[in-house]
Amino acid sequence: MPPTRKGAATRQRIIEGAALEIRGTGVFALRLEDVMARTATSKSQLFHYFPGGKDELLLAVARLEAARVLDDQQPELDSLTSREAWWQWRDKVLARYRAQGVDCPLHVALSQLGTATDAGRTVAAELLGQWQRRLAAGIRHLRDGGALAAGLDAEREAAALLAGVQGGVLILLTTGSTDHLEAALDSGLARLGLTPR
Repeated sequence: MPPTRKGAATRQRIIEGAALEIRGTGVFALRLEDVMARTATSKSQLFHYFPGGKDELLLAVARLEAARVLDDQQPELDSLTSREAWWQWRDKVLARYRAQGVDCPLHVALSQLGTATDAGRTVAAELLGQWQRRLAAGIRHLRDGGALAAGLDAEREAAALLAGVQGGVLILLTTGSTDHLEAALDSGLARLGLTPR
């Protein structure tokens, strides 16, 4: 039986409250008591919506943060229809990660779940799959319109660009520098033939 609108709102409030707690204290310091206090929910409510406890709640937080990764790139990510649009997207991605720095809520949530677990892999695969499909759609749009080489494999180029971005983000999380992310974005766009404006 699907939750009522009120129930769905309560569940969402718990997820967002847990996300705020993680941003403030880190995932390893997360206590369900603090989430309950922040969201004005009882223990029975929390376990009603998350019978698997902390791990199930962390999975929901990871899904929320994964959705935010894509939402933060809008409307540019879904509007990659010109050279200028691609560079606007590039600038938005860089700005997001410069502002975020090493404090990546998605990485934090996934680190607790473990990317080797089925749950962690599922969230990561969902995020990367959606991201790659949107990049590929932008590449196909330009290719089919004659702005890119006719034989360009949109899926493969999108995968390579996304791999570069994710590598740059990983280095950012390790070093605090966005230099590698910027280089990956610039090289990826240059490979597509989208030279700087």
